[in-house]
Amino acid sequence: DISSQQLKMFLEDFQETQWAALNYMVAECNYGGRVTDANDRKTIVKILSDFYTPDILDPNYKLSKSGIYYAPKPGSIEDAIDYIKGLPLNETPEVFWLHSNADLTALINEGNDILRTAIGLMPRGGSGGG
Repeated sequence: DISSQQLKMFLEDFQETQWAALNYMVAECNYGGRVTDANDRKTIVKILSDFYTPDILDPNYKLSKSGIYYAPKPGSIEDAIDYIKGLPLNETPEVFWLHSNADLTALINEGNDILRTAIGLMPRGGSGGG
């Protein structure tokens, strides 16, 4: 919520959009303060730079290679809802500019976690027969 309030403030209080300042405020101050890993912080800055850019105003600017994700044209709330309804139910890694193998890696890790849990639930040792 603080990020949307800052965006509103920057758009209302400045004649020119302060793209670099917006990116810094959201990436470094709002999110970066909670992230301790330097590489994760760089990733946040990079992802947000795709959104906080003058290119976002270009109707042909896409947020993904496939072109599925883009900033819709200004319109009514119904237009925005229609755009959202047209998005895939399950986002693919491309929405975060990740390689498609990122999805495969996540699924493999999830499968391994399930197997570890199942093995942990199995009885240990022999049964006492009699």
